[in-house]
Amino acid sequence: MNPVFSGLFSALTYGVSDFLAGLASRHDSPLRVVALSHTLSAVALVLLAVGLGQPMPGQTALLWGAGAGLLGMGAVVAFYRALALGPMGAVSVGAGALSAVVPVGAGLLAGESLGRLGSLGALGVLLGTALLSFRPGGAGKEGNSGVGLGLLAGLGFGMFFLLLGQAQSPGVLWVLAAARATSALLSLMIAASTVGLRPRAPALILAAFPGDMLGSLFYLIAVQGGGLALGALFSSLYPAFTTLMAVAVLRERLRAAQWVGVGFALVGAVLLSQR
Repeated sequence: MNPVFSGLFSALTYGVSDFLAGLASRHDSPLRVVALSHTLSAVALVLLAVGLGQPMPGQTALLWGAGAGLLGMGAVVAFYRALALGPMGAVSVGAGALSAVVPVGAGLLAGESLGRLGSLGALGVLLGTALLSFRPGGAGKEGNSGVGLGLLAGLGFGMFFLLLGQAQSPGVLWVLAAARATSALLSLMIAASTVGLRPRAPALILAAFPGDMLGSLFYLIAVQGGGLALGALFSSLYPAFTTLMAVAVLRERLRAAQWVGVGFALVGAVLLSQR
């Protein structure tokens, strides 16, 4: 699949999943949401890998996946908590901007080149997400805490993307299964001994997990086809979809600067696709 389309599909599915998981975390413990959704993802990925006859990757690729899952679990818990505190738009875009910085920087240091148009596109994506994080006033102490947690989660996501991108293997479903199995086992053990595993919003958790699984899958396909920097930049557009869903469903309001940010991010994506 074309890495541009893979990256955009990653952003779309991640964005929808984050919106639904954020809603679930307003009724449920974020730790419980992660434990249950990642368990569902791990089971689904194993079944898909077996059903499609994907080759088992080497130990190194599986270890990269497991390491990504370990780092990603804490980031996702923090992110879902941040989305529960809200506002979703400001939280998600702050996380999205930081999640791109780590893998993009690593890719460029490793010798990847975006070209002139690609560099302008990268600037547009990062500037757009920065403008989107311009938060309407009056959010209060909880809103500030949510944005701060979102920034911390963004750094964790950046490390998750970086480690996952190192697993260059045709058995991508097995790599993702290793990541999700690691985070599922750890979060299940912690949740079982603290908040419990009985969900209060099972429908939202069920609706959120496919997007999380597909977002990671399309990201890995984009990286293998176009490089770490390109895959991370396109995947980092997921906050735009989370924000637009929050506007449409929750009636969150964006200021003019935030709409400009949406425009910059979209133009940046177009330029990246033409590099």
